[in-house]
Amino acid sequence: MTTMGRAYREVIGLTGPLLPVLSFLARLPTATVQFGSVLLVARTSGSLTAAGLTGGALALGQVACGPLVGRLADRHGQRTVVLAFSLGNALAITALVTGALTGASTLALALLGAATGATVPLIGPLGRARLVALARRAHAPETTVSTALSFESTLDEISFVLGPALVGLAAVLAHPAHALAGAALLVAACGSGFALHPTAATTRPAKAPTAHTNRPERTACSDRTACSDRADRTDRADRPVRTACPDPTARPDPTDPTDRAHGADRAARPRTPRSVHALRAALALQGAMFGACQAGITALTERLGQADQAGLVYAAMGVMSAVAGLSMAAVPARVGLGRRWRAATAAAFALSLPLLWADSLGALYAAVTVLGVAYAPHLITVFGLTERAVPPTRLAEAMAYATSALVGGQALAVAGTGRLAEAYGPAAAFGTASLAAALACAIALTARPTSYARNTATSDHARVPTGSA
Repeated sequence: MTTMGRAYREVIGLTGPLLPVLSFLARLPTATVQFGSVLLVARTSGSLTAAGLTGGALALGQVACGPLVGRLADRHGQRTVVLAFSLGNALAITALVTGALTGASTLALALLGAATGATVPLIGPLGRARLVALARRAHAPETTVSTALSFESTLDEISFVLGPALVGLAAVLAHPAHALAGAALLVAACGSGFALHPTAATTRPAKAPTAHTNRPERTACSDRTACSDRADRTDRADRPVRTACPDPTARPDPTDPTDRAHGADRAARPRTPRSVHALRAALALQGAMFGACQAGITALTERLGQADQAGLVYAAMGVMSAVAGLSMAAVPARVGLGRRWRAATAAAFALSLPLLWADSLGALYAAVTVLGVAYAPHLITVFGLTERAVPPTRLAEAMAYATSALVGGQALAVAGTGRLAEAYGPAAAFGTASLAAALACAIALTARPTSYARNTATSDHARVPTGSA
């Protein structure tokens, strides 16, 4: 526990105490609007079809536009992008609430839902990218980077437990519109605060090379000894500094990766390696597993005449997942990410099987709570593998793609397994969840994502191997 406490203190030392608060409050609306939009439209229109279409359009908008938000953040820095999307998302939520309260058509509500999803500022993925950048900039040990990812995933888990609970409380005490109005205010205020926090400067892209020089700056080399002492320094634009004293008339070396990286033919950013697709597929399957569990839980609680317990069952899974995520900081560094990935997927598959035989509320609570142990560790591990596999200049985009895969898999599974559960019972939905977990385990056993630092000499930071060691 002392080791865990020290690890998390190091993470807070990187961010300062204010950033985690802003980050958590800014991502809370994302968890609120998905559930809240369904409740709001269902109450104001009296149509579950309209509510489902609105919620589905919102999820589709987030999945489709999430990677764009990450790409813009990589290219232009987080400050401007997060600020613009936070304010845009607040306006879109306000428009959705207004449309629902004034009796807008189903098509209009679906379009407003899509706009709400498309403008989500993706605080979670961008928070991960920022925290990793802070750790790498401070030359923090690899355990601190892993703890930072655990911390971010835990914030996600807590927000996705607390968000629907707040919506449900608002719906009981007043009206779902109040919860969505609060979400609009929260994303505008705290999203802007996250954007304007001083740590946003760490995600500012390096200045593009000018037409007059596409090579790294050279230091003054009047003294060769002084020159060699600057071996690890960079200039203000974060470009590598030449530490040798080359001939000023020398031409760029086409075999030098530094020269190639800054050449005109490399104006585009480096490509994302293909191995990342396996990681995204694993996250989509994890989302599908969770979505199928949601459908099965809803169907079983309704069959038992305890439909109001469904939200509490989800919360039990989320709380256990958050606890497991925080505990990841205690995993020894010698247990590599590859081994963690295989263990998490195998555990998810094994722990999902008892759901097939759950026939009472107590058995459901027990099975779902235990399953939560595998959820956050798998999420944290795959995000860690993603961080190591992609070029540092595409980290925010990669995190956004990963989140979109997770959300997309969940949305598709909820839609498909909901009908499956109605036709064949809760076990059919739970069986789909186990199948998704088995496929994710197969990917973990066969895929071998490699570190980006292994394949290029231009990596901005050292990364450890991702193998089973």
